[in-house]
Amino acid sequence: MKPLIALFSLLLLAACSGADIAVVNIGDTAPKFDTERLDGTPAHYPAGWAGKPVAINFWVGGCGACESEMPAIERVYQRQKGKGLEVVAVNVTQPRESVAEFMKTIAVSYPILLDENVAIAKRYGVVALPTTFFVDGKGVVRAKLVGAIDEAEFEKLALEALK
Repeated sequence: MKPLIALFSLLLLAACSGADIAVVNIGDTAPKFDTERLDGTPAHYPAGWAGKPVAINFWVGGCGACESEMPAIERVYQRQKGKGLEVVAVNVTQPRESVAEFMKTIAVSYPILLDENVAIAKRYGVVALPTTFFVDGKGVVRAKLVGAIDEAEFEKLALEALK
């Protein structure tokens, strides 16, 4: 039931906020955002990742698909980070304490960013979780995947963003 609640919360917040949800597609420039990492340090995109290809994964705890793909993303990240791949996981709707508790169950080394008020998700046009954007070093969206991604597909798209 938690995944449905999380998705419903995301959609409800987007619908009731009075702000339009953007549409970000392949070929678009990835929107800028400012937020905090789980550890409380600031995160600024694209400044913090300037010139680097980035996979931006939107997720929420309690979403089985989100949880199952995170270890696969970590394995690809470990193999490709030496080539310049960056990964950030943007948690949507949940408070820091809940995210921190959840992260005790999944070991990932890429940064966890917070989007409690859904501002970043709306800016990217996220309407379902998980959603992943692959952005090249020039800030252009090269791929967008709505739904869970397996390790092979994540690696294929990450390698394309590295070109």
